[in-house]
Amino acid sequence: MIRVLVVDDHPLFRDGLQSLLRTVEDVEVVGAVGDGAAAVAAALRLRPDVVLMDLNLPGTSGMEATRQIAASAPQVAVLVLTMVDDDDTVVAALRLGARGYLLKGAAQEEVLAALRTVSAGGAVLGTGVAQHLLAGGAGRWAVHDLTPREAEVLAALGQGRSNAEIARALGISLKTVQNHVSRVLTKLQVQDRTQAALRVRGL
Repeated sequence: MIRVLVVDDHPLFRDGLQSLLRTVEDVEVVGAVGDGAAAVAAALRLRPDVVLMDLNLPGTSGMEATRQIAASAPQVAVLVLTMVDDDDTVVAALRLGARGYLLKGAAQEEVLAALRTVSAGGAVLGTGVAQHLLAGGAGRWAVHDLTPREAEVLAALGQGRSNAEIARALGISLKTVQNHVSRVLTKLQVQDRTQAALRVRGL
């Protein structure tokens, strides 16, 4: 059972998300709060497996709440679910300890898959986030030739994920991941996955 804390300052969205999650057999909603300070307090008190974190919160921001939770309860995975999709915010959230970043327009299946992945110790960049983040660097390095799937694989490389972890997260075979990685390295004109990861982190 994946224990989830929902954090969002919009009551309708917060309630809707709780209603959705309560229909999922392997998910239990342990709490729901509307501001950053309450999110930190609830995360430390309830110790959920995953905190679904909005970033635009009153008082303590979602970014600061993410930092505090990651520092005080590293076993609690923070999965950002927000409308904010600018490059700096995505990178900053991941550096502060978020294990995943989704946009609120993500499909229900993508949200649930991300919950399961981060609760199992993996990391996730939503499809829209990965494409947006990588497209933002197109002028600096040749990402415009990457397919959407290759962009997802590159984003995962940037998070230091292994081929096996990428395969599980994307629901594809290990061999397919290896093929994607090979094509990404060729297109970026780098020698290994470490150099590819540094390109992403350099954003």
